[in-house]
This record gives sequence, C-alpha cells and structure tokens, in this order.
Amino acid sequence: MDNNLLEVGKIVNTHGLRGEVKVTVWMDYPEDFEELSTVYLKTRKETLSLTVKNIKYQKNNLIVKFSEFNDINEVEQYKNCILYADRDELGELPEGTHYIVDLIGLTVYNEEGEKLGVIADVLNTGANDIYDVKREGKKNLLLPVIDDVVKEIDVEGGRVTVHVMEGLDDEV
Repeated sequence: MDNNLLEVGKIVNTHGLRGEVKVTVWMDYPEDFEELSTVYLKTRKETLSLTVKNIKYQKNNLIVKFSEFNDINEVEQYKNCILYADRDELGELPEGTHYIVDLIGLTVYNEEGEKLGVIADVLNTGANDIYDVKREGKKNLLLPVIDDVVKEIDVEGGRVTVHVMEGLDDEV
C-alpha cells in the first residue's frame, strides 16, 4: 500500500437501508474522521475514492454516509474492508508523535550503537505503546515507548536509539 495512504478505520457492518455503514475508527480522536472529505476503500480488485457526506456517532463507532452509495445492497460487499486517508489530509502530527506505518521497519540500536533488530509492530497497551523488535536468532524484544527507553527516533534516517533498561531483555 502507498505510504501516503494511512489506515483510519474499518467498515464493520451496514446500517439501515440507505447505504450507510458502521465504521470502527482507528484514529486517536474519532471526531478527526469528520475532517476527512475523502477516504479510500481498497478491495482485492479495486481502490474506491469515497466522499464523506454525513457522520453520526453511535457508541464507539461512527455511522458514515458516503455520497457514492444510496442502498444497502451497494455497501454489503464492503463489510470488513479497511478505510484509508491521504496523509496530507490528516494534518500535522504533534511534536514527538509518529504514524505507526512510519515506525515499522526502522532499525533499533542501543546507545552503544549495536543493532538490536527491526521494529516489527507497535502495540497499544493503553498506558503507552510498545515496540515489538524482531531480532535474528532471539525472541522478540518488547520495549515500552517511554522517555527512559526511547532516546531518539529518526524516521528519515531509518533508526531508533534506545536504552535497554535492566530486566527488559533477559538475553543481553
């Protein structure tokens, strides 16, 4: 997938008969979805550009009406499809925050410059994120994303410098 398109949610069901869909939003603030004029829906066969016409809130989900759909039969096939938004339309991130897609694949080094591995995933625990660092010949290293551990993130340079606190890695 194009690095300029970022996942913003998933269509989890249809809603009503007029082509509305129930969307689980994967953004920190669901109301940010309202700022999007266009989202993209990718299937195995095609990528659709959809115009956001109307949004209603329902518990932890949004009910979204896209201009392109007017009937339940038109949207039924898109259940469980991921929605994407253009990075430029999402606006600037606050200082010190990064999109997960930009972190995955970065090489992780300790403060001495030794390569530890590569970020394979970013897990959200609620309290703080955790970098899941894939290492050769060892089990993955789970690093909490806190100031005491993550010292520098250089997305352009493709590297993250960390301090491995005692007890985080029983194989060091």
